[in-house]
Amino acid sequence: MGGTTSDRAPKAGTGTGTSTGTGKTRAAKSVDGESPAAAPDFVIITGLSGAGRSEAAKCLEDIGYFVVDNLPPTLIGKMAELAAGSGGPARVAIVADARGGVFFHELSRGLGELKKLSIPCRILFLEASDQDLLQRYAVTRHRHPLAPADRVVEGIRKERLMMESLKGEADLIVDTSGLTPHDLRERIRDAFAKAPPEQGLQVSVMSFGYKFGVPRDADLVLDVRFLPNPFWIPKLRPLLGTDAQVRRYVTGQEAYGEFMKRLRSLLEFVVPGYVAEGKSYLTIAVGCTGGHHRSIVVAEAVAEFFGEQGLPVSLEHRDIDRE
Repeated sequence: MGGTTSDRAPKAGTGTGTSTGTGKTRAAKSVDGESPAAAPDFVIITGLSGAGRSEAAKCLEDIGYFVVDNLPPTLIGKMAELAAGSGGPARVAIVADARGGVFFHELSRGLGELKKLSIPCRILFLEASDQDLLQRYAVTRHRHPLAPADRVVEGIRKERLMMESLKGEADLIVDTSGLTPHDLRERIRDAFAKAPPEQGLQVSVMSFGYKFGVPRDADLVLDVRFLPNPFWIPKLRPLLGTDAQVRRYVTGQEAYGEFMKRLRSLLEFVVPGYVAEGKSYLTIAVGCTGGHHRSIVVAEAVAEFFGEQGLPVSLEHRDIDRE
């Protein structure tokens, strides 16, 4: 993300901040003049150091969340009680990081308090590749919080191991490798600005090129390299999957029609199960060799399918501009 810190983020909405315990609190203006709900929407922002927690927090603040930085997990329940009270914020986001083994026990207790209060809570987990994290630390020259007297790479290794179990509990995992701060803000807005958790599954569809790596945050990965490749057609090679000529070529293949028929049947079967199990987010990645032709056509068809089902869906062509 070329420096995933907050220096390139837009300024937060108006409002005054107060301090709660050791956490620095920021208040954001309400969205659309809505009055706070009795049971606020809670988001826990966590993940690897340097992966973009501050950027994500600023984005949530901009779309109307009351954001608390580094609130001790033991105070989550108290924060929830305050938010649920008269005049409390309707949407709360808490930034939590790991600075010791007791963190996970305390966070588990805090999440348990939210459950007792019947307050919906989602966990947003941010991660990135070791290479990206090392580059960001090299730019900022910050020390890693888990390796103040050691190499940054060792701190990253320790934190990745420490956070693995929490990652497994996350509702949404965002891999910020290669993302600019603007890209991350768009991803966060797509996930949190469109629909609250009670409105069902939020779907994200992404096309990608295998030669640039498989997206680390995908729930389902579809490999469409079995389809004939437009790259080998000279007149189609310079075009993209968004072009009508490429789309006609790909969708005209017999294998495409059969594949989409079976894929729709699969999605119609599994998606209701995801919703029934309370899954808030579903990320589907569609890959071909370079991410320029086949994956784009299929990804757009998959996004259209979810739109027809009435589910909120976002579409991204990750590698469309990469060579």
